[in-house]
Amino acid sequence: MTSTSSPDVDYIFTFKCPDRLGILAKVTTLLWEQGCFVTDSQHYGDPETKTFFARMVFKATTSPVEQIESKVTDLAAELEMEFKIRPQAYKPKILLAVSKYDHCLNVLLTKWRSGALPVEIVGVVSNHDDCRGLVEWYGIPYHYLPITKDTKPQQEAQILGFMDEYKAELLVLARYMQILSDDLCRSLDGRAINIHHSFLPGFKGAKPYHQAHERGVKIIGATAHYVTSDLDEGPIIVQEVKSVTHVATVDHMVLIGHDTESTALSSAVRMHAEGRVFMNGSRTVIL
Repeated sequence: MTSTSSPDVDYIFTFKCPDRLGILAKVTTLLWEQGCFVTDSQHYGDPETKTFFARMVFKATTSPVEQIESKVTDLAAELEMEFKIRPQAYKPKILLAVSKYDHCLNVLLTKWRSGALPVEIVGVVSNHDDCRGLVEWYGIPYHYLPITKDTKPQQEAQILGFMDEYKAELLVLARYMQILSDDLCRSLDGRAINIHHSFLPGFKGAKPYHQAHERGVKIIGATAHYVTSDLDEGPIIVQEVKSVTHVATVDHMVLIGHDTESTALSSAVRMHAEGRVFMNGSRTVIL
């Protein structure tokens, strides 16, 4: 994802490594020696997992970015570091999956078209044909992939096939009402984001708004998280909440929930695309 550097190009440098004394000093010294002008820097050392996380934005003012990346590679070996350097303007390709509800899909498409979401939406897959008109109005390929219990393996293979065909880096489940198989979850580890219409870890599974109404909740929430084989228990990226009162009906809660779902999912996709999300065991670090 790197390219010949230019003083006018901003690069995002993200990394994680075992925490130890002097990490930031070593990294910033290297960038200074390579003539990098750092315009933004955020970091966090987790005292529980003993892991250091950092996200920096810099301009390569004198050295080609390939040389900078080579120097960082040498330092990474010393620090046991996982890192990425890529142009800030880079837009990852994403594939969307949806069933019948189109509120999350619509917000993602609108934000993408307006330039507010720094991604390239390359296609939409669905087990229903309801959202075809909306998607094709945006000029995006729509793939109807019906599914039954017997055809689930073949249908999921088609989804992976489209990920490969479009070179998509992320699958976004925009109210895709199917449980992904363990095999697909493993294939997409860290590369699939789901929106759950509940403030996890509460009210999992079907009809969470009905469960919430029965318990008399005072907030309605939605959770965007990475997909794992443990249903609705993947690392949480974003959670959104709205207040409700005792007069709220189930239907009212559903409408409020649609807003929180759309906001949480689009925020999670943006944070992932901007390189702000780091896996930290069963949790995430957001920088």
